[in-house]
Amino acid sequence: MSVRTEHRGRHGDGAVRGAAPGAGPDAAPALGPRRGATRRKLFDAAVTLIAEQGFSATTVDEIADRAGVAKGTVYYNFASKNVLYEELLRDGIDLLSASLRDAADRAVRVDGGTRVDALDAMIRAGLDFIAGSPSLTQLYVAELWRTNRVWQPTLQSVRGRAVAVVEDVLRDAVDVGELTEELDIPLTASALLGMVLVAALDWLSFQPHRSVEDVHASLSRLLQGRVSPLRAD
Repeated sequence: MSVRTEHRGRHGDGAVRGAAPGAGPDAAPALGPRRGATRRKLFDAAVTLIAEQGFSATTVDEIADRAGVAKGTVYYNFASKNVLYEELLRDGIDLLSASLRDAADRAVRVDGGTRVDALDAMIRAGLDFIAGSPSLTQLYVAELWRTNRVWQPTLQSVRGRAVAVVEDVLRDAVDVGELTEELDIPLTASALLGMVLVAALDWLSFQPHRSVEDVHASLSRLLQGRVSPLRAD
């Protein structure tokens, strides 16, 4: 199961905020194609195994075996299992953030939609991403509730970057008068992202017969009803 990269900035002329992938102080150094492919295989193996049997029960030997590489290859790419998992979370959530940002930019700058349209496009992008990486999403949601992991600072950092993508669109919507200035932007952004994560996991776990179009339509109606545009007096 593949986890399929982000940052923030501001476009001029009122466009949705965004920047080139990999920008910013937390950007990872560029890797050669071969090493990048190896790390991807290790990420895929680790996320599947940890989802199946838990972090503590998963060994480096098992990760190497599932990825089809030697155990030394794991340690060549990552100093420890903890580091591998930390980088896995960073990589996955950065990819989710990039997909949300790209969907919002496309909705406004390419399709000519409103900022609420951009939020709706982000919901669909989030559902598509989670449908393709359910194990990663499950692990991310589970780790948010833990406080004793060494990678908690990294998790908080990448969570903040994902939420900031949504905050930027909400802030733009307020700036151009689409949404009320009374909107609590940080809390609303967290709520929207959380809605997509939890609803998608519930969909995949308990309502797998529903299509992504059906789930998106339901969340879209919720968005339109709860984050309502300003109304003329």
